[in-house]
Amino acid sequence: MSFDRNQLQRYGWNDFFNAAFHDLAAEGLVPGRVALEYNQFYRVLTDKGELLAEITGKLKHEAASRSELPAVGDWVALRVRESENKATIQAVLPRRSKFARKTKGSKTEEQIVGANIDTIFLVTSLNQDFNPRRIERYLAIAWDSGASPVVLLTKTDLCDDLAEKLNAVRDVSMGVPMHAVCAIKDEGLDELEPYFTAGKTVALIGSSGVGKSTLINRLIGFERQAVKEVRQADDRGLHTTRHRELILMPNGALVLDTPGMRELQLWDADEGIETTFEDIEELATGCYFTDCKHGNEPRCAVRAAIEDGTLAAERFENYLKMQRELEFLARRQDQFAQKMERNRVKKLTKEGEERSKSKRQGK
Repeated sequence: MSFDRNQLQRYGWNDFFNAAFHDLAAEGLVPGRVALEYNQFYRVLTDKGELLAEITGKLKHEAASRSELPAVGDWVALRVRESENKATIQAVLPRRSKFARKTKGSKTEEQIVGANIDTIFLVTSLNQDFNPRRIERYLAIAWDSGASPVVLLTKTDLCDDLAEKLNAVRDVSMGVPMHAVCAIKDEGLDELEPYFTAGKTVALIGSSGVGKSTLINRLIGFERQAVKEVRQADDRGLHTTRHRELILMPNGALVLDTPGMRELQLWDADEGIETTFEDIEELATGCYFTDCKHGNEPRCAVRAAIEDGTLAAERFENYLKMQRELEFLARRQDQFAQKMERNRVKKLTKEGEERSKSKRQGK
């Protein structure tokens, strides 16, 4: 079944996905991009319009984890049932980028927040939500995603010390582009236009109440996303976005709106931490001992920088906290992998026993 490649380009289709889809096209499948996921159903954008889709039992069964199943932003291979205006998802195409975190709670599993993103807006408001330590965490994951991070500071109208907070962000962002806006007053939005070009995908990631939905409404020119008033007690907006959703803008760009995150646990963010804390990594090369833990060792360049005020102690503590978190995650992943292998062997053994029993009974 043929498809209109030019029509798909408005959703972000390019040569990378076209090459990955080559063999699947020979099977009569068509490509589509996941715009919304809910209750195991997906709304998928195709060259013929939107379709409601569900995954095949085989795809679900063969997936080693939830992260191998479709996520919002993924390109997928579909078998279309035209008479029903529905489809089944047969495969997920390779991802060019992904913003991933560990699932909430004690479960050791990767959760894909969004896939195939070009730019990630790390959104934080300049009121009581402002937290440089959280920005560092978001940056670590964003750098590891494969997309380009941008720090977006909202609600400038609620900030009495803008210059001070802008300097605080510059101190932790290591040259990442930064923009301060007030969506309800349309202030600073012109600076964001270069990111929103036809076929490009921009994700908005941040806590509840930082103004993502208000920003999207201003960018697309009408009230598409529900917005609630902020609480007087803490200047925080009420949670409105319930699902991750890919929204097509009038100019052909795509914006991925996400629910507010109450927690953001790391997942394989080693390189992202190194990039986010490049200043600390560079300082560590000046330590007298190559295996310096930056504790009580003599001639520690990192501790010296903290003592003379070159490095903020809070930033270093956040660096150590994330390093410990990754170490703990690695141990949990090893335990999980061992458990999965035991289950696999147990399942194969059981299947072999059942086959042998069937043969004996057949005789």
